[in-house]
Amino acid sequence: MVENLKTTKYRNGKAIPNVAGSWTSLVTGAYNWYNNDPANKTDFGGFYNWYAVADSRNIAPTGWHVATDAEWTTLTTFLGGESVAGGKLKETGTEHWFSPNAGATNESGFTALPGGARRYYDGTFGLKGTIGHWWRSTAYDASYALDNFLHYSLPTAYPYYYAKEYGFSIRCVRD
Repeated sequence: MVENLKTTKYRNGKAIPNVAGSWTSLVTGAYNWYNNDPANKTDFGGFYNWYAVADSRNIAPTGWHVATDAEWTTLTTFLGGESVAGGKLKETGTEHWFSPNAGATNESGFTALPGGARRYYDGTFGLKGTIGHWWRSTAYDASYALDNFLHYSLPTAYPYYYAKEYGFSIRCVRD
């Protein structure tokens, strides 16, 4: 996909709960918009916890799936490796990204935007303009899952792992 996921429903039509408070005790899917403000949906899409990613009702639309660890690795390798791929994924300029938006060329057409993140433990939002996180559909272990991380001051695209209760963006890949 060329933009972040914006769905409020699973593929089967069932609603994904919009949870405004802490996600600490959640072990089921949830979503929210940055700062609980639907106006942020247009540019940045939704924030989803990893339980929404892993839900058997499938968060991706028909014909699509959430990118796996292997697919992110293939993409970053194709773009020249993790040390430079972030710049090739990021939107150019500083309309959304803070300066210097290091290495940004968007030569991939991915147009990554810095939507920030939603903290699971207190439900707060932060870092819009400085970072972007995209869940990978791959779990790290029972408590953590992998994501792809981009930063305004770095041209890199490295995988990290975070608690499954964090709220991050999602990109899907065609089946």
